[in-house]
Amino acid sequence: MAQTKIPAVYMRGGTSKGVFFRHDWLPEDPALRDRILMRVIGSPDPYGQHIDGMGGATSSTSKVVIVGPSSREDCDVDYRFGQVAIDKPVVDWSGNCGNLTSAVGPFAIAQGLVDAPRDGVATVRIWQAHINAKIIAHVPMRDGEVVEEGDFELDGVTFPAAEIRIEFLDPAGDGEGSDGGMFPTGNASDVLDVPGVGAVEMTMINAGNPAIFIDATALGLNGNELQRDVNGNAELLLKAEAIRAHAAVRMGLAKTASEATQSRPHTPKLAFVAKPSAYVASSGKHIDPATLDINARIFSMGKLHHAMTGTGAVAIAVAAAIPGTLVNRLVPESHGSIRFGHPSGSLAVGAETRRIDNDWIVTKAVMSRSARRLMEGFVFVPSTVFDS
Repeated sequence: MAQTKIPAVYMRGGTSKGVFFRHDWLPEDPALRDRILMRVIGSPDPYGQHIDGMGGATSSTSKVVIVGPSSREDCDVDYRFGQVAIDKPVVDWSGNCGNLTSAVGPFAIAQGLVDAPRDGVATVRIWQAHINAKIIAHVPMRDGEVVEEGDFELDGVTFPAAEIRIEFLDPAGDGEGSDGGMFPTGNASDVLDVPGVGAVEMTMINAGNPAIFIDATALGLNGNELQRDVNGNAELLLKAEAIRAHAAVRMGLAKTASEATQSRPHTPKLAFVAKPSAYVASSGKHIDPATLDINARIFSMGKLHHAMTGTGAVAIAVAAAIPGTLVNRLVPESHGSIRFGHPSGSLAVGAETRRIDNDWIVTKAVMSRSARRLMEGFVFVPSTVFDS
């Protein structure tokens, strides 16, 4: 039986990469679509290698994106992000990838979904349909083409590229499964009793993606760890997942901790923060704590992330701006911008906030990323996927 070929573009966005599709390149049936996307990535793979697919066997490289004309008059394109589990037959559509968001604008322009200026900066209005969020991408243009090469450096990405500025509007808006509030519990911080772990103080927040912040000491860590210090410690990873799963229940995102682990592995994200301390990043770069406001690390799909998720950066900026959160406690004078250290280096991100009566409103979070096409053409899907 002949394989089916489907148009696709392989792109890096920020510190992630994934396979991009136009909406009309895939079938409408969600079950068939997800089977196709899992097979494209090479999941589920009990070997954890993704040898027979386009995935890279990490949470940063097992991703798919679907982009099409927007259903809204105030946006140009609708964007959907799927996190493909490596060893399970799951495509988690519950959240966003802030890193791959930076590639949505360039992809949409290249596919003719957006009218862009011949030179200058194209403004692409993106509707993230699964978290009900509006995002603005500012994409550089030259001679009618997206500028991909440049001198903007991003820790966690080997080579420089052109800078793309991303604005996440109302990042604490109505995400899927949330109650529409920035703090699902109504509190900037809570203490949650986690079975097998004990009482854990945390900030549970909806910003970019649902996120959970804890102090590094809650995991017996310092906050300057790299992947090698964490991902080989099975007991630590189980403890982190227990905290994440039970917090997901408290946030109203899952009915049980087991459901959160099995069916919603992508969100909420668990992050731990600490006062700045020195370390050597995974690239070998020495990180001076004097250049940082905090250290931050985040788990993604059960492992410590190699850098920082884009939506994690958004959540850090938002939480830093709101009194009473665990992040703000470390940086009470952040004044809307923060630079944090992550395993690959450091990153600056900002949030615009205002106070109305006793409520804090975050109007936008802003950060810079870069994106680049890696390959375009077709992916090939075996016939057995369609026979299912």
